[in-house]
Amino acid sequence: MHSYRPENPLIVQSDRSVLLEVDNPSYTEARDALARFAELEKSPEYVHTYRISSLSLWNAAAAGLTADAILADLERYSKYPLPENIKVDIRDAVGRYGRVKLVLEDGRMLVIADDGALAEELARHRSFAPLVKGRLGQTTFEIDPSQRGHVKRVLLQIGYPAEDLAGYVDGAPLHFDLRQVTLGGQPFTLRHYQADAAEVYWAQGSAAGGSGVVVLPCGAGKTIVGIAAMHKAQCATLILTPNTVAVRQWIREILDKTTLTEDQVGEYSGLKKDVRPVTICTYQVLTYHPRKGSAVRDQGSEPEEGHTAPASNSRKSASRKRALPKLSEYPHMALFNSMDWGLIIYDEVHLLPAPVFRMTAEIQARRRLGLTATLVREDGLEGDVFSLVGPKKYDVPWKDLERQGWIATAECHEIRVSMADEDRMEYAISDHDQKYHFAATNPRKLQIVSMLMAKHKDDDVLIIGQYLPQLEQIARRLDAPLITGETPVRQREKLFQQFREGQIRCLVLSKVGNFSIDLPDANVLIQVSGMFGSRQEEAQRLGRVLRPKQNGLLAHFYTIVTRDTLDQEYAAKRQLFLTEQGYHYDILYEEEVPGFTPALMAVNATPVQRSVGALQ
Repeated sequence: MHSYRPENPLIVQSDRSVLLEVDNPSYTEARDALARFAELEKSPEYVHTYRISSLSLWNAAAAGLTADAILADLERYSKYPLPENIKVDIRDAVGRYGRVKLVLEDGRMLVIADDGALAEELARHRSFAPLVKGRLGQTTFEIDPSQRGHVKRVLLQIGYPAEDLAGYVDGAPLHFDLRQVTLGGQPFTLRHYQADAAEVYWAQGSAAGGSGVVVLPCGAGKTIVGIAAMHKAQCATLILTPNTVAVRQWIREILDKTTLTEDQVGEYSGLKKDVRPVTICTYQVLTYHPRKGSAVRDQGSEPEEGHTAPASNSRKSASRKRALPKLSEYPHMALFNSMDWGLIIYDEVHLLPAPVFRMTAEIQARRRLGLTATLVREDGLEGDVFSLVGPKKYDVPWKDLERQGWIATAECHEIRVSMADEDRMEYAISDHDQKYHFAATNPRKLQIVSMLMAKHKDDDVLIIGQYLPQLEQIARRLDAPLITGETPVRQREKLFQQFREGQIRCLVLSKVGNFSIDLPDANVLIQVSGMFGSRQEEAQRLGRVLRPKQNGLLAHFYTIVTRDTLDQEYAAKRQLFLTEQGYHYDILYEEEVPGFTPALMAVNATPVQRSVGALQ
């Protein structure tokens, strides 16, 4: 029974776009339904635009969502009958997932199509044919096991994402247990969604599990999901992380919550090169290439000053990344073969560098788990995550975890400031490439920062931005410590510890603060500049203040933008993913800030929010 009604919030269009009315009683339910199989493209005040893409449908299919369920959701919330081509397109796209399977039989790696016509199409495809070792029947091809990842990548590009049932090597055994009481003396059990995520990923050890991505908000304990997967696998594990600080945090969590000992857990970074049964490594070390004149910074640092290309140039960036040296020229890539790993965990998988993708294509026989807060990649390589690491296996809407009290309730504010008249003229005549930098570093932002600090004088505040001169100016103005990519790891960890202990109430951070920083008491974040229109960065930054607060204290996320400039345009793009997750940005203008009073407590704080600590 169809429920088309004019008062419904959705308009589904024949070009696969979906319009969602924000000011509608069913907005929240429709938004949550759409987020499972569509991507938010635009989010102005009144009507949000989603796109149903093949990849979003394939991820939905891999997570168990059927075409019937997707169409039922669209019909439930649609104002008008669904266009016939949309029904056909959705059934076709969802039906394509798994029409080609990879299996291992009698020691041979086989690609099996579900009918002869599809097999013929593949056999004649110029990208697939060179990867075939031999044809064993009308629908069966043999491939070299070393080409497993490359075949999956090609099949995704052709439009038939493979279901990989070829299984995995066990890896070197490593037996350990999860602690019931941490070394710190706290009781420890998996939260229900952490246990569910590990179960779905593991799939009882079958070939149907063992590769995929778990999507959870920052602060929800993705590290614990990784540890739970390790516990199920009971094998040597390689963990890849964004930086050395993240390496140290993984080591602390593993030792605190498992029976693994210090001599079983190794750090492989710019500072140490210990290969142990559990080894945690940085992406920077793996992608170190001596011929390019690059050197691994021994502090695990990252480039600053926003030299990343803007989102509009992502296609050029992707083409540059494809012109990379051979894997054999990256000396630390040998780490992948230095031990019989049974599991490889990719922390913050949305940041995975192109050379690591290439290496991942070579190691498809090893189980792989990606952890991330968002599958969004600004370089457009989401398809490589799907085919080489694995499809999305588990996610939970951020607002669901907020309602349950597992992450803090957050209020998001966008504060729009004007430019001085002389700056406005200089902005107007600047080259397009310089406009964003000029607007993002508007000096008037500093006054707003000072006002916000006065309103949050009793809170734990992080100030984060993209441009070092701007951050240095803020740090001097507030007499607050500044942490950048050049800050030694030891100094970073000391400042982070002082912040945790309340000795420091404000830290100024460059983009090294985007991820993998465990500061559970931080409840205010002020963003003064960002990486162009990066949705993933916005999600990571909000995540810095989402760790649950013991007393149900609200988290506040402020973005200060220069009005009527590229800074404001990029802010709208940055907010897309969080809007999709249910967050709403209140707009404040600079003249309204003096009279603004931040709320203190979450209105609907749950017992969990009042009692849960920072234990992740």
